[in-house]
Amino acid sequence: MNTNDWPYSAAGTSSPKREDFPRYMDIAGENPRGVHATLLLKDRKDFSPDALNAAAFDSYLPAFAQLIPALIAAYDGIGDSNALKPKLADQIAVLRGWNYRWGVHSVATTLAALWGDELWNEAKSDADVQRLSVYDDMADRTSAEQKLSVLARVSDRLEHDFGTWRVSWGEMNRCQRLTSDIVQKFNDAAPSIPVEFTSARWGSLASFGARRYEGTNKYYGTNGNSFVAIVEFGQRVSARAISMGGESSDPTSPHFNDQASRYADGSLREVYFYPAQLLHHTEREYHPN
Repeated sequence: MNTNDWPYSAAGTSSPKREDFPRYMDIAGENPRGVHATLLLKDRKDFSPDALNAAAFDSYLPAFAQLIPALIAAYDGIGDSNALKPKLADQIAVLRGWNYRWGVHSVATTLAALWGDELWNEAKSDADVQRLSVYDDMADRTSAEQKLSVLARVSDRLEHDFGTWRVSWGEMNRCQRLTSDIVQKFNDAAPSIPVEFTSARWGSLASFGARRYEGTNKYYGTNGNSFVAIVEFGQRVSARAISMGGESSDPTSPHFNDQASRYADGSLREVYFYPAQLLHHTEREYHPN
């Protein structure tokens, strides 16, 4: 596996031992994407292309399995006289019943992702100074008031932007390709596609790094998995793949954005290696002189 994780779990029990190396060799700690990959891959020997496709788009978010219980504990620990108690009661109820899995209809994913992004920015500088895991810092070192104030701020922003804090993840997290510009200008009024998966920051193997841009309320992705492939080697090579958007940079081409929906839902296309596979999928041919 390769998830930009620390080296101390990359090869199971054969991994290097953390205590054998100085602290500066890894100051970030284990990341949730590595945790997720280990959960899916350890001792697994029955992978087929379908099973690997499913694993690549598994919806579990290990970071929130650590962070959301800390947020709920913070809420449960404040007194009834605290103004945040009634203000956040419904939001906490949604998060309390969440299974830490993304989905286009999930309001909990929206709350968690926006709350996590805000708290990350507040905790990261302190974690860097202390050389701690940002996730540990977010869960254990931020105060109860800080955790809850950030959730209140996120809820207020959603209310302002959408008229309600109950915004589904698919409504918030979007894929949009309007022009061939390297730096896209995003527009909430223009067509876009809902994307189920989140940033890799929270442990999603299918990674879509999205945020708000000038003039937008919704999140648009500009980093993450730009290309995904599953390859089976044997007497004949068999493969599936998907690219972000499409193969053409011409907005008038039918192949400018024809892979976007497949990218968003993890439905990889067949890769054509052999002449027989191309017979009914060839639009034109050329023969150089």
